[in-house]
Amino acid sequence: MIPKLACFLREYKLEREAIYRKVGKELTLDSLVFSNAEGKPIDPGALSHAFNRIATRAGLEGVRFHDLRHTFASLMLLRGAKPKVISEALGHGSVAFTMDVYSHIIEGMQSDAMALLDEVLPVGVSEKNNANLTPEVDIMLN
Repeated sequence: MIPKLACFLREYKLEREAIYRKVGKELTLDSLVFSNAEGKPIDPGALSHAFNRIATRAGLEGVRFHDLRHTFASLMLLRGAKPKVISEALGHGSVAFTMDVYSHIIEGMQSDAMALLDEVLPVGVSEKNNANLTPEVDIMLN
């Protein structure tokens, strides 16, 4: 968990404790982040519907609550997080599954890696360093 999220959740917990005290309830370790007024888990359909309304108002038509998981995984991959760590954070059974789902991100990363390699290699091939591989390659290099 990142420090910003930990701070947010601490503040959220304090606010929830105040609300629970007002209604004469105790906030326990089993209290959930996504709970209804009775402290029970929010129905997933209701959560998705509420998220869709908020996303639409924000100009994000068609963005689903589940897309937040994909955004998390994609951003982590792009920032260089290890696939095993991402897989565990998402609760996937295997790294292979995670990599199958996010292979389109990996493909872009491979292109970026090749561009980095291209940056460190010398610019072009000189005549004296050119090995005679085949006539076709020799023509392409010259």
